[in-house]
Amino acid sequence: MEPPVFIVAELKSENGQLLTVLSVTPKEFRTGSKGFYANQKAEIGGKRYQIQVQMVEIGSKKLAENEHA
Repeated sequence: MEPPVFIVAELKSENGQLLTVLSVTPKEFRTGSKGFYANQKAEIGGKRYQIQVQMVEIGSKKLAENEHA
C-alpha cells in the first residue's frame, strides 16, 4: 500500500464536538527518520493553543541509513 499524501487529524472534545482539523503532511526529520508532521494554532474554549502532531515511522531511520551505505 502506498503511503498517504496527507492524513487528516480531528481534535474533538470528550462529548464529540469538533474542535479543529489538521492536515498532517509527510516529513523527513533532521534525524533521518520519516513520518508525518503538523503544526497549527487554534482557539479552544476562548483560549489560544499551539498544536503539534508528529508521527514517526518506526525503523525509518535505519532504512535511510542503509540506503546511503
